[in-house]
Amino acid sequence: MKTPRMALVALVVGAALTACGGAGTPSPSEGSPVTSAPAPDPAESSTAPPTASAPAPPPTVSPTVRSPIKPSGPRLPPGVGAVEVSGTVTAGVEPGCLMLDGFQLLGGPRDVLTPGAKVTVTGKPQPDLLTTCQQGTPFTVESARRS
Repeated sequence: MKTPRMALVALVVGAALTACGGAGTPSPSEGSPVTSAPAPDPAESSTAPPTASAPAPPPTVSPTVRSPIKPSGPRLPPGVGAVEVSGTVTAGVEPGCLMLDGFQLLGGPRDVLTPGAKVTVTGKPQPDLLTTCQQGTPFTVESARRS
């Protein structure tokens, strides 16, 4: 009983694969007319051989890596809408959530932003952003440094 069933399954799979294999190009035996490109007129041809235009390669994009930790030296003011907050990082009530002065820290260097670290962060508060941490005002960190 299993042999006829297996043979039927193999036949159906084989037929499906055969049908999928030639779906893109009709063969001449399927009744499609075979046409060829018209020959170029010798009177209109130039002495240069025709060149095939190869597709242009996709543009290469080099990722820009910005270090979130600024080296010591003159500090630049925060960008438009950015805020600078200093204090001690604390763990939030949910795993992986970090808090600083009522703000929930989103992003930033995790080696600098650890519970108990005294830091200064620059970023933007986003009170309309929904998160799973369920406390504090979400704050997208643009840069962070130990203080």
